[in-house]
Amino acid sequence: MLRWHRPLLFLSAVMAVLALVFLILVFADGRTLDGLPIWIKPMKFAISFALYSFTWAWLLSLRHRAGRTSWWMGTALVVAAFAEVALITYQAAKGRHSHFNEATPLDGSIWVAMGVTIGVLMLANLIAAIFVIVDRQTDRVSTWTVRLGLVISALGIASGGLMVTGVPGQTWAEDFAGAHSVGVADGGPGLPVVGWSTIGGDLRIPHFVGMHALQLLPLFALLLVALSARFAVLRHEEVRLRLALIAGGAYGCLFLLLLWQALRGQPLIHPDGVTLTVLGVLAVTAIGAAAVTLSPRREPAR
Repeated sequence: MLRWHRPLLFLSAVMAVLALVFLILVFADGRTLDGLPIWIKPMKFAISFALYSFTWAWLLSLRHRAGRTSWWMGTALVVAAFAEVALITYQAAKGRHSHFNEATPLDGSIWVAMGVTIGVLMLANLIAAIFVIVDRQTDRVSTWTVRLGLVISALGIASGGLMVTGVPGQTWAEDFAGAHSVGVADGGPGLPVVGWSTIGGDLRIPHFVGMHALQLLPLFALLLVALSARFAVLRHEEVRLRLALIAGGAYGCLFLLLLWQALRGQPLIHPDGVTLTVLGVLAVTAIGAAAVTLSPRREPAR
């Protein structure tokens, strides 16, 4: 076992504090941007990075090869995350958009700098993930929840690239080099706090859901262990492994469904019949597989 990555733990603590500061500013500063308080976006990123960096601090403490190299990848994540939040905060303080904004030379330079930090984050995340994925952990359940969480998280992060490469149905505003909405212009009606579009597709949804598989799937493994004290069937490692694989598969399919829904310009809260049908099939399949896994085991007749 390696020691926890201290710079990542420090980053997590700082981001948690910043999230509280931004929350206070949400109520203290009445300015808005696209219908939301200007400090909502820095707060969301601070919360996300607090969770993300804490998870990586733990992941890099797990058994894996190339410990020194992965330590530097973790440090690269810290530097890039600090820079990203600092730039978002600077633009929020001025009441300006941070992402995609090229309205002025300064805005354009800030967006280029953010593009660099995003690229560093993606590359460091990928390299560190490979180091952790290739090794087995203390048990098979932990091994596979970490692996699935890392793979889905990497796909979620990569899906953010669609916001700047452009997809059919997107409308980029003048002086902007990207957009997160599909089928409608950015800045329209959105869900409270998160701001996800309620009238069109929004690529931020699969980006968010995919990225946080990194936390949720390993937490699911820990939950199964905790519940095993009460439910005897969960004391079998094979049962927990199957449930973990079912959860990972269902989560990955949910990410793909949300991505498909967003690319079709469909709001999260107004799914069409096709989306609901696919979601229903996914839910029934996952629940059915879990029920079979949890069904009482019968000993073979002698």
